[in-house]
Amino acid sequence: MTERLYYTSDALTGHAQVINVTPDEEGRYMIELDKTLFHPQGGGQPADRGQIAGITVEGVVQRDDRIVHLLAEPLATGEVEMRVDATTRLQHARLHSAGHLIGLAGEQCGWRPVKAHHWPGEGKITFAASGHAAQPEVSMLLTLIHQWLADDLPRHISCEDGLRMVSFGDLLAYPCGGTHVANLAAVGEVEITQIKVKKGQLLVSYTLA
Repeated sequence: MTERLYYTSDALTGHAQVINVTPDEEGRYMIELDKTLFHPQGGGQPADRGQIAGITVEGVVQRDDRIVHLLAEPLATGEVEMRVDATTRLQHARLHSAGHLIGLAGEQCGWRPVKAHHWPGEGKITFAASGHAAQPEVSMLLTLIHQWLADDLPRHISCEDGLRMVSFGDLLAYPCGGTHVANLAAVGEVEITQIKVKKGQLLVSYTLA
């Protein structure tokens, strides 16, 4: 099992031990470390970018309870340095945190988030109705979100029944394995680009200014 350092740390550099190296079908090498700072693709979020031992990480994927890093070159077993690209990490963390806020705002309007996609240029939250909820106005959602951003609520991470939970201030916590900003002011301006109801579900598309 790979220890996921990004669950509890915002560090972008660190060291780990290479414990397994396996070639894949595309000529790359699957590098397994004993612990990692790299978030894999999944949970609605793209993978981190960066370098391991100075070699560019071309992908990060989850295999059961292991995290596999895809590199163009093999690595020898032993200690290596990890460097996560700060710009990409911040972009993904901002998008994911914004998605949580949209989910929370939707809940206050009678909708329950059931699916989320936090990719750059493709942000979307899908909700199921709780009872007979009406389609909310964009302004209703943004009023709530802007207040939370202005309050600069701090992130809280906890573990409940084996699940990693992420919340901001006293807002509802969501089970989540993704990366998030430490304080909501770092999210910046959230823009809702489309909102519609389709087949009984509320679809909210969003981006960041």
